[in-house]
Amino acid sequence: MARQFTENRLVIASHNPGKVREISDLLIPWSISVVSAAELDLPEPEETGLSFRANAKLKSDAAAFEARLPALADDSGLAVNALNGAPGIYSARWAGAEKNFSVAMARVNREMGDNPDRGAQFVCALALTWPDGHSEVFEGSVGGTLVWPPRGTRGFGYDPMFLGDGDAGTYGEIAPEEKHARSHRAIAFRKLIAACFREPR
Repeated sequence: MARQFTENRLVIASHNPGKVREISDLLIPWSISVVSAAELDLPEPEETGLSFRANAKLKSDAAAFEARLPALADDSGLAVNALNGAPGIYSARWAGAEKNFSVAMARVNREMGDNPDRGAQFVCALALTWPDGHSEVFEGSVGGTLVWPPRGTRGFGYDPMFLGDGDAGTYGEIAPEEKHARSHRAIAFRKLIAACFREPR
């Protein structure tokens, strides 16, 4: 049985403002005081894991140890069928040191070439670690199609080129509440909540 989260303060182990905003929004019903790793000036650990789950746990472990608070980390990315799952765990690295996802999206499109398979998955692993080292990890994924050129200015990362199955617009076009309802992060988050959190009052 998963450990229950009973604390009222949580570190989001990310320096990505888009991820911090999305996770903070999802946590609103639980009235938890949220602080980001960037706000605490915590170092970003090197992501040496070979899976989304491993990298998420690596980040949550590091933040919980440094902050002496429970920490929630996300590791997520885009897995493209035509690229044998790339960029996958290296999704952020494809954006370079400047974290320019326009460059990353262009690289994905360029490397796909004229491959007729435009299918892809967004994958998210969420790891929750307590200061004593105990952790729980949950994963979610959602399928879709890659479009070119990118569409929309909402979201972040590869969102403007990802059209989720059944969606009317890309993750860069649909309203945040729509994305929160069915994204890879939302699916992983629902698993986390079901296992570790009580229903909000």
